[in-house]
Amino acid sequence: MPAHDEAEAVAVLLPAPEAARAAVALWEAGDAVVPLDPAAPGPDVRRSLAALRPTALLDADGRRPLPNGVPVKAGVAAVVGTSGTTGERKGVELTFAGLAASGAGVASALGAGPDGGWLCCLPLHLVAGLAVVGRAWTTGAPVTVQAGFDPAGVAEAARRGTAFVSLVPTMLRRLLDAKPDGAAAFDHILLGGGSIDPALLTRARGAGATVSTTYGMTETWGGIVHDGHPLPGVELRLDGPGADGVGEILVRAPMLMLGYRLWPQGTAAAVDADGWYRTGDLGRFDPVPGGRPPGDATGGGSRHRLRVVDRLGDIVNTGGVKVSPTEVERVLAAHPAVADVCVAGRPDPEWGQRVVAFVVPAPSVDPPDLAGLRAFAREQLAAAKLPREVVVVPAIPRTGGGKPLRRLLPGPS
Repeated sequence: MPAHDEAEAVAVLLPAPEAARAAVALWEAGDAVVPLDPAAPGPDVRRSLAALRPTALLDADGRRPLPNGVPVKAGVAAVVGTSGTTGERKGVELTFAGLAASGAGVASALGAGPDGGWLCCLPLHLVAGLAVVGRAWTTGAPVTVQAGFDPAGVAEAARRGTAFVSLVPTMLRRLLDAKPDGAAAFDHILLGGGSIDPALLTRARGAGATVSTTYGMTETWGGIVHDGHPLPGVELRLDGPGADGVGEILVRAPMLMLGYRLWPQGTAAAVDADGWYRTGDLGRFDPVPGGRPPGDATGGGSRHRLRVVDRLGDIVNTGGVKVSPTEVERVLAAHPAVADVCVAGRPDPEWGQRVVAFVVPAPSVDPPDLAGLRAFAREQLAAAKLPREVVVVPAIPRTGGGKPLRRLLPGPS
């Protein structure tokens, strides 16, 4: 049994609606939920259990203790497994205090009262879905949890008066394709999950939807920046900004994780002695018209807006020019023959790296060729940013939250 300053860490392997109810019951008892993917194959579940070391497992057969489980510190509400875009599996310990700060901050940003209901159609084993349930629980708001994303079901929830929903870009695009009036029926849509095509926002807002972009990560209980502005209590600054104002984004916030589970070295490398977390993302502060430039340590105030540029490790260095894959993707995504696209670097004997576009062709059209894509993008991108190779793929590998998994893109043939 855990000591008085410890709590159980219970792995939950159930479909989303049942997992949500289990999470709330654990929180009411002061224990931590360790959400697992109910669709994962057995070997993957076993790897998660080995990495996260929960004290018990709750699945369709009931709850039972696990050997070699390690309790969490009292105050830990969740241990969320993440490999992000790196492939390294680790557990993030998130606190009840952080969840309360997240719930209050999001409610304040949206002007949401306790009667403003939430829809959760994101996976519960990811922080994006778990946080929706947790914020509703901590603020007393109602929440409806769906087993998965279905445009008709989402639109129906909005029609019945559900006020708020969190989506990733692929979900919003599918909702607009199938039920544009459903998107407009929500009071507010929070949109996260990596790079967001401005054309998608324009389309959604043109359909009457109120949409805010969010930025956050598993380590911060999800989104802590809305439309470039931090939630209450969140501090942002940039480390080592260059002449273009771009530097690594650092975060200090009450929502920040307690640490990486059973990995103090990783925690120490990610969070400094003053509580600043290194996100591994590159960004800059764009001034809001009429405002002042950001201060050194408070970078995210209302007078300037955070713009996320890219992941630090995703930047392509070609001939000494640093290219943002996200910038190139946003341009190429507008090509009429492109249904989806991901840009990455490949080794090049002359340039060090070359820009490669991995393209999913639009239905019923010929795949775009290299010359056509370069000609299309040339009006918006400098020559060094134009792709030097095009690879046609059936799909772009992505995380459950919609972020591209560049490490899983096919290598040279």
